[in-house]
Amino acid sequence: MNTAGTIDRPLTHDPKKQDPMKPSTSEPAGSATTDVTTTRATESRQNRNREMQLMQEALARAHMHDRLREAVSERQAMRLAVAQRMQRRAERASLRARRALAMAVMQ
Repeated sequence: MNTAGTIDRPLTHDPKKQDPMKPSTSEPAGSATTDVTTTRATESRQNRNREMQLMQEALARAHMHDRLREAVSERQAMRLAVAQRMQRRAERASLRARRALAMAVMQ
């Protein structure tokens, strides 16, 4: 059975092998009113969908930006805490060294 393909299920997916699009013979040559309205409706629908998709992307981008800023802030806080801890440790070691030197000089 050799049946021609439909729009949903084309016979082939290769555009070169498909039949070229031909204007409809049922419509007069100059009537484009229905096409214009459906085109406008389709364009507005596509624009709305695109805008909605862009809104979601912008929201996701802002969310990721916030998470990144939080992570950077957390890392800075951790580095500060580690630096303070190491400073206290160095100060204690310095005091121990002074005491040891003082004890060595006293004897």
